[in-house]
Amino acid sequence: MKSSKYYSYLMSLGHFCSDINQGALSAILPFLIAAYHYNYSTAALLVMAANITGSIVQPLFGQLADKKNLPWLIGVGLLLAGGGMAFTGFTDDFHLLCAAVIVSGIGIAMFHPQAARLVNKASTAQNKGQNTSIFAFGGTMGFTFGPIIATSAIVWFGLQGTVVFMVPAILIFAVLLIFNSQLKQLGSITLNKAGNASAHADDNWPAFYKLTAVIFSRSILYYGFNTFLALYFIDKFKVSEAQGTLILSIFYAAGAASTLFGGFLGDKYGYTAVVKTSFAVLLPSILLLTIINNIYLAVLIMLPISAALNISYSPQVVLGQQYLPNRVGLASGVTLGLAVSVGGIFTPLLGQLADTHNLLSVIYALAGIAVIPTLVSRLLPAVK
Repeated sequence: MKSSKYYSYLMSLGHFCSDINQGALSAILPFLIAAYHYNYSTAALLVMAANITGSIVQPLFGQLADKKNLPWLIGVGLLLAGGGMAFTGFTDDFHLLCAAVIVSGIGIAMFHPQAARLVNKASTAQNKGQNTSIFAFGGTMGFTFGPIIATSAIVWFGLQGTVVFMVPAILIFAVLLIFNSQLKQLGSITLNKAGNASAHADDNWPAFYKLTAVIFSRSILYYGFNTFLALYFIDKFKVSEAQGTLILSIFYAAGAASTLFGGFLGDKYGYTAVVKTSFAVLLPSILLLTIINNIYLAVLIMLPISAALNISYSPQVVLGQQYLPNRVGLASGVTLGLAVSVGGIFTPLLGQLADTHNLLSVIYALAGIAVIPTLVSRLLPAVK
């Protein structure tokens, strides 16, 4: 594993195995509701438990990654993430279900900072964005395929089909054990040898706080569109549920491709330039979606929305690591993990808005939220 890309591909595969568990929970909920007759509020508590846990422990594991070179935490995190999700199909006790999703959330929180730190160590100044994109792409695909894997397994084998989530976790854990000594050696490389910013560079906390505002806003937008886009097309254009799902799949596919492409653009044109441009495109695109009454034009305008949301993902991760060169683990925990949790926490508020008013009001609310990263991203300083 001499090439830095090999490490990025391995961590990307691990990222996939981590984030399929995040994507799976929403698909498992309807089966739990049908089996145990939970109401929607009770089911939503499971999502809240998983996301709040991630919000609390993610920065802690990020700080640990900055202080300790512990690549074995990556594999253990995957086992906990997959094991917790696997257990959800084996109990009807709500408290045990909460414990299971909390364990899964802790495992996901363990994975992100250490894995992103290794990708950072394996990168040079010339390919940092590209390697981060490879890593982020794995997470995006995991989040996308998690519901498909969960639904297929439960349809075929019943609720206990959730045990399938242990399979990739165990396999990647075994692979990581094989390369543990190399990963340990990689994690001990100094920042200067890795081609990153000087180890004596100061942490730029004001810039990181601004970036955090951009990332949190982007997370709410990402979760909002993932949750309500298909419902919006079904409600406004009277398409079927299957057609709505197909439209959402197109949205996901465009986003995955954009995630992979964003790091390359960041390496070539600058990370702040990519972030600023993406949000400058996002806001007017959302506003156009609210006024378009032709379904084909609506699907077309959905593509730049997906691209703008995802093309800035990898550059934001790299910027966070550059703003906090002495706390790469903490920066990675916030930009990769905590951002996802924040979006999940705010989504129920958008659901209440849809219940109180309509789905169009949710799209307007998302447009309003998009104003925040559009403006704040203009204040992000570039890092030489």
